[in-house]
Amino acid sequence: MAESTIIKLSAQVRSSDKNPRQLRAEGFVPATVYGKGIDSKNIQICAHEFEMNTRNNRDSVIELAVDKEKFKVVIKELQKNYSTNQILNIEFKLV
Repeated sequence: MAESTIIKLSAQVRSSDKNPRQLRAEGFVPATVYGKGIDSKNIQICAHEFEMNTRNNRDSVIELAVDKEKFKVVIKELQKNYSTNQILNIEFKLV
């Protein structure tokens, strides 16, 4: 069995005054963190940082730092525009 790696990413709470299209134009990916025992959090992640750190490890556990909170999550759903290969949205689930 292969040893699992933990990927560390940072994120910010998503501002409600920008729609997802504006975030993607600024280089961010809109995302959501959810799971048992927490309220869902709408966040944004730097698209380049996400791609570089998860390119070959999309099934790995991710340690997500959102402001002063840290979550151990996995990617539950990743929405992509398959003609441009741009990531549109990510859903993270607590482990």
